[in-house]
Amino acid sequence: MMFPAADYAARLDSARRVMDAHGVDALMVSVGADMPYLAGYEAPQYERLTMLVVPGDGEATLLVPRLEAPAVIDRGAFEILPWDETDDPVAIALGVAGRPATAAIGDHTWARFLLGMQAQSPTTRFVPATPLTSELRAHKDEAEIGWLRTAGHAADRVAARLVAERFSGRTEREIAAITREMIVEEGHEVAAFAIVASGPNGASPHHEPADRVIGPGDPVVLDFGGRVMGYFSDTTRDFVVGEPSAAYVAAYEVLREAQAAAVDAVRPGIAAQDIDRTAREVITAAGYGEHFIHRTGHGIGIEVHEEPYIIEGNQRILKPGMAFSVEPGIYVPGQFGMRIEDIVVVTGDGSEALNLSSRDRYTVE
Repeated sequence: MMFPAADYAARLDSARRVMDAHGVDALMVSVGADMPYLAGYEAPQYERLTMLVVPGDGEATLLVPRLEAPAVIDRGAFEILPWDETDDPVAIALGVAGRPATAAIGDHTWARFLLGMQAQSPTTRFVPATPLTSELRAHKDEAEIGWLRTAGHAADRVAARLVAERFSGRTEREIAAITREMIVEEGHEVAAFAIVASGPNGASPHHEPADRVIGPGDPVVLDFGGRVMGYFSDTTRDFVVGEPSAAYVAAYEVLREAQAAAVDAVRPGIAAQDIDRTAREVITAAGYGEHFIHRTGHGIGIEVHEEPYIIEGNQRILKPGMAFSVEPGIYVPGQFGMRIEDIVVVTGDGSEALNLSSRDRYTVE
């Protein structure tokens, strides 16, 4: 994966400040999104250990299998330390970390490596790294917001093109394949996902596209996204073949009002849960509360889902630079589903929507 140029030395310095605040002596991250954020390198997800070790008071080191070392870009912010096939990378990582009293471990680190560290360094207390790294990654700088904006606008172009496609007589799989092709054609490096849920399948928010043939009157939920320079788009729009049912039209008007109210509520200084409450109040007041079955949103960046999560109970205060989805939905089992999703960024006095395509339902053939 390609990642844009960033000040990785500054990011590592920020990581050390957060480590100090949390009483952590070493940060040790492997597979997952924390390493590319801090080092601009994504580790292959296989049995050889790649680990970025950041001591609180020493130089950061990227431990990497020798056969993978040529793929690592020297960012000038850390030492690159290749290890050989006959080495013990767990022992090397612990040595670089200085066998710390407290080490924060990346959440996606393979269990075999963490168990090995616990066995070799029984006095070390291992804690999750996410409380630390989420503080860093949740606040996007202008360059990161720029890539998210580029990805979001590319997704908008896909939505605009899909309106001209014939849905009737095609399967969900066919529409998903068309959508994936468009995602790449409109500027994404790769299509990350394309949910196509027609008719009653729309009541399943994460429905996998299947062989169901879309027919007249069917509503279709399309949730899709791709990656641009390591940063993701994620948007959901709703399509209907011909004329929808009266029940669908009534529910959609409620959903559109709820989503718009939630987006308008985004501003610095309020809690993440307040956005969820805003959307949920509108939907519940209209009698659809039991059919809104998921959180209102999730953070987005170099992962499709990351902090901050827009859900009841999350009292994290929103700050400028936080980027997340606003995507309430209504799902009536056996009948239909619907969801409207935009990515927004918190600004100094409100928010910026990174998706600009229409939130109206789209009528298609």
